[in-house]
Amino acid sequence: MIFRQFVNEDLGCASYLVGDEKAQEAVVVDPAYAIERYLEQAERDDLRIVAVLETHTHADHVSGHGRFALERGTPVHVNPLANAEYPYEPLADGDEVSVGAVTLRAVHTPGHRPEHTCFAVIDHTRGDEPWLLLTGDSLFVGDAARPDLAVEAREGARDLFHSLHRLVDLGDGVEVFPGHVSGSLCGAGMSSKASTTIGFERRFNPALRIDAEDAFVDDSASITAPKPPNAERIVALNRGPFLGAPAPVPRLDDPGDAVVLDVRPLDAYLAGHAHGAISVPVDGSSFSTKAGFMLLPEEAIVIRAATEDEAMRAARGLRAVGVLDIAGYVLASADDEHTEPVTLDELEQLLADDAVEVLDVREPDEHADGFIPGSRNVPYRLVRRCGDLLSAEKPIVTVCESGPRAAVAASALAHEGLDARPVVDGGVTEWEERHATVAFRRCGD
Repeated sequence: MIFRQFVNEDLGCASYLVGDEKAQEAVVVDPAYAIERYLEQAERDDLRIVAVLETHTHADHVSGHGRFALERGTPVHVNPLANAEYPYEPLADGDEVSVGAVTLRAVHTPGHRPEHTCFAVIDHTRGDEPWLLLTGDSLFVGDAARPDLAVEAREGARDLFHSLHRLVDLGDGVEVFPGHVSGSLCGAGMSSKASTTIGFERRFNPALRIDAEDAFVDDSASITAPKPPNAERIVALNRGPFLGAPAPVPRLDDPGDAVVLDVRPLDAYLAGHAHGAISVPVDGSSFSTKAGFMLLPEEAIVIRAATEDEAMRAARGLRAVGVLDIAGYVLASADDEHTEPVTLDELEQLLADDAVEVLDVREPDEHADGFIPGSRNVPYRLVRRCGDLLSAEKPIVTVCESGPRAAVAASALAHEGLDARPVVDGGVTEWEERHATVAFRRCGD
């Protein structure tokens, strides 16, 4: 058997190529929209990809199943409960797909979504029992799926409880390869490890250590993490007619009226940028997720980059989260407009002078643990949608834990016409260390 794992570090998504060396055939499970890496790996392994298997309709990244079908004629297999609008081979519980001596057996595991299906992998040259399990968005390393993306959270959590126990019954020795690692919005406590075993998770995974169904439902349904950006649009793309290859991204001389997304490193953006450009560095953490939150669905986008390679990497990241209307890219040149970041020393004086409004752009649960007195809380992902709630009477200083989200938020507010500058070298924790005090939100506030 040939087994390959592919991890998109930016989104925390994992996909798989499973094949038989003698038969020279393989399947791909949960492919990303950029299918080139699977084709290149299959060529290196001398394999022909004969099927695509989907664990479910993804809400956090665009699938490559349409490209496989349209460009390669590869059939797509998915559970009928997905209500797919494309031609597919139905995969009910217990159905099998085989390549040579390797069989992938469908294990229906609703909870994350009604159609969710895991795949137990059997290498018949080793035995007739599964020895590894592709768990998709059900069981992770150190966590379990969120149940609120397709149905009401408690309903999903109740299904997930039974699905997880079904997986545990496969045996402690079964290796687990999930559809996500840390960095994904689909589970808050998941590990960065790429794999685990049923036995390890049964002992140490908090979700599997809750034996009572009602207690599990209470815990699992108490979701605080934001939903993936563009979730509804991504689900519609993945459920709908096959999506083919992306259009080329041409180089432009001028962005015109499009929204400019500056993907250069933050220092380069601060030193000089186009008026109204939104800064999300492609080399920063979670580029696709942050950009997906910043860009509105109806907007045409022009990427501003230092090099063509940087622009193409950004385009791939945008397409992965359903941002497909990319008009082109421009290469950065000398710009007159720059942004001067705010130091914590400067912020202290500005607050003493009542000269600024401080906007804490962390998540509400972070804010509840302590914040700079007098600051307001709007998560960075919402600033473009909540800008009208902010006062234009004072300049705005954005702050987060260490700087990256504050910088994104300040650029988005500037795009909306507000006077905003970020704290990029430090944040609320350092403020607390300096002043030995932060404010806390009281119950009911």
